[in-house]
Amino acid sequence: MDRINTVTGTVGADQLGTVLTHEHVFVVQEDFRLNYLHDWDEDAQIDNAVATLTRLKESGVDTIMDVSVLGIGRNVERVAEVARQVELNIIAATGLFTFNDLPFQFHYTGPGLGFDVTDPLDEMFLRDLTRGIGATSIKAGFLVCVIEAEGLTPGVERVMRSVGRVAAQTGVAVVVHTNPHTKSGLIAQRVLAEEGADLTRVILAHSGDTTDLDYLMRVADAGSVLGLDRFGLDVLLPYADRIDTLVALVERGYSDRIVLSQDAFCSSDWFDQTAMLQVAPDWDYFQVTGRVVPELRARGVSETAIDSVLSGVPNRLLTPAAVDLPKPGAARVSSLQTGLSPNNHA
Repeated sequence: MDRINTVTGTVGADQLGTVLTHEHVFVVQEDFRLNYLHDWDEDAQIDNAVATLTRLKESGVDTIMDVSVLGIGRNVERVAEVARQVELNIIAATGLFTFNDLPFQFHYTGPGLGFDVTDPLDEMFLRDLTRGIGATSIKAGFLVCVIEAEGLTPGVERVMRSVGRVAAQTGVAVVVHTNPHTKSGLIAQRVLAEEGADLTRVILAHSGDTTDLDYLMRVADAGSVLGLDRFGLDVLLPYADRIDTLVALVERGYSDRIVLSQDAFCSSDWFDQTAMLQVAPDWDYFQVTGRVVPELRARGVSETAIDSVLSGVPNRLLTPAAVDLPKPGAARVSSLQTGLSPNNHA
């Protein structure tokens, strides 16, 4: 039986159950926390996360994909401490989160740069997937990259191509943070495919922020999975529009290319929690099980379709495709990356 990496060890694919494909536990940059979050209480934060995720398990969720990676705040040891206290599978990610540029650690090192070597991003992502994140033995279970309204900047492209190469080599799924209003999912599909990634194993996250069915069906027809994953974040698109779009897609036969989530978190250094409650009072982990699924049933959506978006599709994505898994250090450099200079490559 296929085994899936979680932050507390591997589980069988049959233990994944109901999966939320785009959540966070903590979105906290450690350097910012150490220097500026003077009221941070580690024990209290862990206790709050344990209580929240215990409620999530009781609501019917068995697994969450934690999309927190380098650039957005990731501490897998803290997440693992939470996971050890809840009966919920938490699957960590690897990748890099940027809307534009790369951190300075990568500005001068890589193909065609001052230190002209194989892209260190490949090695980092492979290590996270095959050996463990940081000093831990916790292995990531999928890859994450981003393309926002800024488009395919040099930094974004470099990350995306690395993610595409590593996905092609390892067979793991990719989650791409996209902006559907700029149709950036189309660009992501092109770039990832150029690097050999299987588009049927790519989730175009935040696709649920639009009602543009033509765009959504276009990227789904190319094989990718639509991440309708911000239920509760009405400030970006009202719930009524989100659920109507979901139902319309299911009616058109796309339940085999849809996953659901909320993009929620237990703690984040991006927002003042009190202010966020005023702006988005329904943004939490419990929209899918408490609101979306009951409404799907009320609208006559079949249990088969509901099971597909909650379990069948995520299970397929989290089970790595059969490929020869490389060892870290064996990363392939795409010919598309060679010849890049410091002036045109972040």
